[in-house]
Amino acid sequence: MAFKKWVVRQADKDRASQLSEKFNIDPFVAFLMVSRGIVNDLDAVNFMADEFVLSSPFDFVDMDEAVFAIGEAMDNGDKICIYGDYDCDGVTSTALLVDFLRKRGADVCYYIPSRENEGYGLNMHAVDTIHSWGVSLIVTVDNGISAFDEAKHIYDLGMSLVVTDHHQLTEGRLPMAEAVVNPHRDENNIDFRDFCGVGVAFKLAVAMDEDNVEQIIDEYIDLVAIGTIADVMPLREENRAFVRKGLEKINNYPRKAIAPLVNKNSSPATSQDVAFQICPRINAMGRMGDAKRAVEFLLCDDAQQALSACNMLNEENINRQRVEQDILDDVNRQVQSNPRLVSSPVIVVAGKGYHHGVIGIAAAHILEKYGKPTFVIGIDENNVARGSARSVEGFNIFEAITACSDDLVQFGGHPLAAGITLEADMIERFSNDINAYAIEHYPIMPQPELTLDFKLAPSYLNLDLVDSMAVLEPYGAGNPPAVFGIYRLKLVNASALSDGKHIRLDLQKKDTKIRVVRFSSPFNEFPYQPGDELNLAVKVNKNLYNGKTYLSVQAVDIRLSSVDEDKYFKEKSAYDLYRYSGQVEASLYPSRDDCAYVYRFLKNNNGYAYSLDDLYFRLQERITYGQLMFAVKAFSQAGLINYKKGITLNIPKEKVNLEDTPILKALKGRLDIE
Repeated sequence: MAFKKWVVRQADKDRASQLSEKFNIDPFVAFLMVSRGIVNDLDAVNFMADEFVLSSPFDFVDMDEAVFAIGEAMDNGDKICIYGDYDCDGVTSTALLVDFLRKRGADVCYYIPSRENEGYGLNMHAVDTIHSWGVSLIVTVDNGISAFDEAKHIYDLGMSLVVTDHHQLTEGRLPMAEAVVNPHRDENNIDFRDFCGVGVAFKLAVAMDEDNVEQIIDEYIDLVAIGTIADVMPLREENRAFVRKGLEKINNYPRKAIAPLVNKNSSPATSQDVAFQICPRINAMGRMGDAKRAVEFLLCDDAQQALSACNMLNEENINRQRVEQDILDDVNRQVQSNPRLVSSPVIVVAGKGYHHGVIGIAAAHILEKYGKPTFVIGIDENNVARGSARSVEGFNIFEAITACSDDLVQFGGHPLAAGITLEADMIERFSNDINAYAIEHYPIMPQPELTLDFKLAPSYLNLDLVDSMAVLEPYGAGNPPAVFGIYRLKLVNASALSDGKHIRLDLQKKDTKIRVVRFSSPFNEFPYQPGDELNLAVKVNKNLYNGKTYLSVQAVDIRLSSVDEDKYFKEKSAYDLYRYSGQVEASLYPSRDDCAYVYRFLKNNNGYAYSLDDLYFRLQERITYGQLMFAVKAFSQAGLINYKKGITLNIPKEKVNLEDTPILKALKGRLDIE
């Protein structure tokens, strides 16, 4: 994985102490709350409150009009179509409103566009199809706010429209509709606006039946929680209440569709379990096939059918994982044959037949591995290329794409994620142009970061700590699980788990011994050995096994305690700038002594089996990043080593003068070194 800059949260310790005393909470937890922006008394009360408080849905402008339009259609016996989206938020929104209206006697159908063939939101073909079904009113959920042409077409066909959405307005414009319910409208009488699509749909349902609010909460709050978690909405104010109440339902009286996804033999499901177990399975339907099946799954009220549908979801999710891995394997093959693909500031990779439903996930994996903005582009049989991008904080990918818009047929997105469509023969030009933009505007690329909540002595890692942090749950966007930095631990032993897929570490600091697990980290790629002094970023939770509760400590990141990350990022930026633009500085050139130092290390260790970055961290006190990279290239050109996944040594047939290697001669020439 890419090396990340560790950033420790800051907080007002005096304010944390005041909250601790006033509300009788653990001082440590109070500090965590303040560091996350929970500063004043009211915020603290709302954050810790167990009761479910729901604001009036009529604080949304146009809610009255939406209720009237839908109610009138129901009274007239008109057919209503709920128009949703193929992701988890759209699917839960659709299921909620369809079920709610059907139980109240409405004639309701629904439409979910195909991710592969139709894309996001309303489209003309879908509107025509819905019209052919005899529909009089279309109600959108999780989309519709920018469907200006489609809305007009709906009215041209004699139908009407109600829009419920949570996406930002386009230049303040609203589509033609009986009502537009959206938390981002300025006219709303609300302070909190970060609802997801299913949150808005839930508000609409409450508005339509104010006399039975408790019943509506009991029936649908689990769907609201799942959609809120899936759409990565900040878990503050009502969203936090939605998720807390939804988890109660999922754990205590789950709907028949969700019950098979909840492991009743383990501890209660958390928001993290929902995020990693339930949401991906619902999303897989929309990514890999027909999201309508996910709606039918959520609406299923027969236990046996639900179990069968759950098995189908699992198979679809396994298929999604397999297709995703196929793309990543293909990208790895491309990188092995052409390392320059990942040496540029922005990674652009493409392949024929890449499934459009998973290229965004693949881009996120590549970003995590290399720490660079990444585009993964799939080329179809008509030579049309569609790509998905993910970026690091600080590099606005949407602005970068906009600067290269002449290369594209279509694009859209946000600072950290975007989508593009272009002709296949334009991919190379687009790659060149967006990298030229990056070099010009971001000569030093923003570095990926890992936020630590606190530096902690290992002796504080215990079950009491986990219990005290329970007040912070549920976790999610804006309130992630706490990550602690523990420093200067001696590695006593490292062993493989699950056939080498994971690692178990035994570490010690003075008299304190701890056991840590590092998941999804192959043992054969672990670059540390017993005796090394390490810093770790860890999460802690409980693990139930054979009726007993154990502390589980999971490593998020590991590094040598001697690492100077500021030195690394500065020197790596200088090396990258040379590769990108030819700009050169003296710190890049390895002297004869520098090369001898590196070679002695390699000889003493019979080569090096891990990454060059890991090698640099071993040698950082004596050499710069650029010097190491050029020394290794010179060794390779001189035939002293072979370098692929690791470094192996060759026996030289004759004496070698490294200064005669092409790489060092070229560098000397640029630096004008005699």
